[in-house]
Amino acid sequence: MTQIAVLTPDPADKSYVGRWPEVLERLKATLESTGATATATPWTDHVEDASGLAAYDLILPVIAWGYHRDHGRWLKACATWSEAGLAVANPADVLRWNSDKTYLARLADKGVPIPPTRWTDRVTQDQVDAAFADTGAPVLIVKPTVSAGAFRTLRLTPGEVLSGAPEGAAMIQPYLKSIETEGETSLLFFGGRFSHAVNKRPVPGDFRIQVQFGGLYRAVTPDAAAMALAEQVLAAIDEPLLYARIDMARDHAGRWVLMEAELIEPDFYLDHDPANGAGFAEAVMARLEA
Repeated sequence: MTQIAVLTPDPADKSYVGRWPEVLERLKATLESTGATATATPWTDHVEDASGLAAYDLILPVIAWGYHRDHGRWLKACATWSEAGLAVANPADVLRWNSDKTYLARLADKGVPIPPTRWTDRVTQDQVDAAFADTGAPVLIVKPTVSAGAFRTLRLTPGEVLSGAPEGAAMIQPYLKSIETEGETSLLFFGGRFSHAVNKRPVPGDFRIQVQFGGLYRAVTPDAAAMALAEQVLAAIDEPLLYARIDMARDHAGRWVLMEAELIEPDFYLDHDPANGAGFAEAVMARLEA
């Protein structure tokens, strides 16, 4: 019997205790359709020692929520899994670099369009004021480079005092008004093949599209430009990815720009997948056979 490990949150982190079991059950139904047995195990149990994962045919970090709050241990865990040669998908090295959003700068260097971004080791009021003055943006977004789920993300207007700023490295971007009007669109790929797309909009007055903030989700058919951007991103990454969620929004000129390439523990939105996860199951089977 094929054995698959699904990495889950730290049991000591109660932030997700009411949410991840439901996601796990949805994933298990898809994985077990391949004839495999899926077992949940906290990622924090395997930071220093990979032996507890060695017997699994495949290890999926797809519910390793909370890594951004314990980033040092996450990096150590990725190194441990990589050195042990574990069958982690996505690969442990990808899990490492994708956990810090400075990867967006590297993708931009390869020609991938992203929102204009300023990077800083520690954000200050002077930096925010300078960003307003230099860009003329009416609203800015400030968020940590290591974050998830709008963690410590701020939306600021000129003259607003920087309060509750991210600790450590951060990014400053002009706020894309299209988030409110058109939302953000996510394209899901399994084994390099497009599966489905979901549009996510915030509730009126908010800018956060995550479900915990009331985000409204619907299945959509991406246009040719959105597909082209997603394929450009995947080509620029050029890694053996089992899954990828490419998040994008329109800039002020109406052009699609990459918001994030989610390669660690993205929600696959299988409840909006017309194929009910069949593409993911096929990609998992192909990876196991390989």
